[in-house]
Amino acid sequence: MTPPPAAWETLEQALRQRRPVQARYHDQQRVLCPHALGWRHGRARVLAYQAAGTSHTGLSADPRQRWRSMFVDDIYDPVIIDGPWQTANNYSGTINSFDDIKIQA
Repeated sequence: MTPPPAAWETLEQALRQRRPVQARYHDQQRVLCPHALGWRHGRARVLAYQAAGTSHTGLSADPRQRWRSMFVDDIYDPVIIDGPWQTANNYSGTINSFDDIKIQA
């Protein structure tokens, strides 16, 4: 595994404090609520609920469709912001997008 990318620290702090993060991911501005951080195939990964912002697929009106599994090294300019930490009722501790989970909600 490689060392955690720069965005990891901010995402971990937001997860522990249950705070949203504003960041850029694939040239899209997003508001993310991190739910899990870990590793997949040796790369740092985050599972986040996208509370606001844009994405290439659009932001679904159905909260259960707003989950994003992203590689942390593709996340830029993360900043913890004021506002509610959000989730959806289909979140569970069973997460398939990780080989090794380090912290989760």
